[in-house]
Amino acid sequence: MLGRVTLVTGPEEFLGERTVAAVRAAVRKHDAEADVSEAMAADLTLASLGEMSAPSLFSSTRCVVVRALENLPDESVDGLLDYCSTPAEDVALVLVHSGGQKGSGVLTKLRKVGTVTEAKSEAVKPSEFPRFVSSEVRMHGSRIDDDAATYLVQAVGQDLRSLAAAADQLVNDFPGETLDTEKVKRYFGGRAEAKSFAVADAAFYGRTAKALEELRWALDGGTAPVLVTSAFAGGVRGLARLVGAPRGMRDADLAREVGVPPWKLRTLREQARAWSPDGLAHALRAVARADADIKGAAHDASYTLERLVLTVTALRESR
Repeated sequence: MLGRVTLVTGPEEFLGERTVAAVRAAVRKHDAEADVSEAMAADLTLASLGEMSAPSLFSSTRCVVVRALENLPDESVDGLLDYCSTPAEDVALVLVHSGGQKGSGVLTKLRKVGTVTEAKSEAVKPSEFPRFVSSEVRMHGSRIDDDAATYLVQAVGQDLRSLAAAADQLVNDFPGETLDTEKVKRYFGGRAEAKSFAVADAAFYGRTAKALEELRWALDGGTAPVLVTSAFAGGVRGLARLVGAPRGMRDADLAREVGVPPWKLRTLREQARAWSPDGLAHALRAVARADADIKGAAHDASYTLERLVLTVTALRESR
């Protein structure tokens, strides 16, 4: 890293910060007393860059991180390029660009400099999150099967920091073991389902705006669409069993009859006040249609689930 420039580009902050941390660690491993400094590109001048890269009283080895390179003043571009063409031998310079078109001209010029190494931190596509989980687990010396990696993404969501922390926790709690779905569920089971049931509960209460809001949060957080339709199916079945259950049953017996924990009966009773058997039958058909669409008959899962929410809340209101 010393005597070179590391150019970190792309919008995925977590991955970019990892690269910055890796450079710092490499410099400190080489020289534990190395100076580390940071600056914003908007404040960078040739003089300030010279000050940051100059040897200090305590160490000649330095790591300099310049952030938000897209905001580099035009008058500082030539000075930065001149430095990068012949960087100081005892300095590791890291330039961080957060992506986008702003400052792309500077990137083009830097990529042509022989001493510059680019590390891209591109945004992760939804289909790539399970692969990210697998790589995190491998980095910690363990393995995770594909289904377990997918389940972890569904449970935790599409936040790289959270997924990395979850992978680290699982590897530490199951040292030397291959991680399967059951091990992941032991720690993270219920998170994805909880998000899904929040959508379904709001819909069966007739709270359209709340249900749509919960749906958007669930999908943005990486909850699989099939978990949402599953929650709706469980909700409508529970309501149907409650409505059709014999009168006068004790709560413990009624909970067994309906197939829910006793604490769930209060929610179902409140929801059931506005539902008729015919309405529940229509809702069950709507859920079955949405489930089929999610599993291959339709291309837009978000639209399918929004339509399901609107259909269920409308059926309740019509009661």
